[in-house]
Amino acid sequence: MDTFKAKIKIIIFGTETPAGKYFDLVLITTILLSILVVLFDSISDVHREYGLILNYFEWVFTILFTIEYSLRVYCIRRVSSYVFSLYGIIDFLALIPTYLAIFLPGANVFSVIRVLRVLRIFRILKLVQFMGEADLLIKAMKSSRRKILVFLFFVINLVIILGSIMYLVEGESSGFDSIPRSIYWAIVTLTTVGYGDISPMTNLGQFIAAAIMIMGYVIIAIPTGIVATEMRFKNRRRKKICIVCNHEKQEFNAKFCNNCGAKFETS
Repeated sequence: MDTFKAKIKIIIFGTETPAGKYFDLVLITTILLSILVVLFDSISDVHREYGLILNYFEWVFTILFTIEYSLRVYCIRRVSSYVFSLYGIIDFLALIPTYLAIFLPGANVFSVIRVLRVLRIFRILKLVQFMGEADLLIKAMKSSRRKILVFLFFVINLVIILGSIMYLVEGESSGFDSIPRSIYWAIVTLTTVGYGDISPMTNLGQFIAAAIMIMGYVIIAIPTGIVATEMRFKNRRRKKICIVCNHEKQEFNAKFCNNCGAKFETS
């Protein structure tokens, strides 16, 4: 039984093995097909003509995902580490809409949750270059959160100043009838959204608006640079996880687990 569980674990979680990669490929295809079913079922004409067929397909996919979810829970050593993880919760939420439809009329509203399956691609593609980069991005954003907060504070002050200036320059005749409304315009312009519900009429106001737009392109790039720098730093300290003992403190280029001695399989 332990041997069977170990084999299942290697296939499901061992994405560096040939069997694991094949499993991931099949699972990705199934996920994408299930999302297509959800998308087509939301079109009224298609639902009217092929609703019954789509419902059959949905049940097939739901049963397959239920089996896959059960196997993940069965073969993992610490069940809570998966069930209560982000991807575990997403996997569970992706299953319940179809089952709710049996007991609750109108539960098709929950079918939107099924689209969350697409997020699982980042997990099943946990081939190093995908899952590793996703973890890398999260860690980089956490490390740079103070710099981003300082930058955000600067931007808030900037839009307050620019909004106040535009309130003085344009006035009520151009739609800048209050400082909060002028600040709203400054935010919309700085982010280069430009709804057009308020626009400056004077030459000076238009010049300031043009300067804010150009400034917006520069400001948007700053948080990207901050996170990119942190990602480059974190990339030098990337680790890999042992699928046998789930020990995380592994060197990225290691060939053996430093906790249990298991060999990291490669294709």
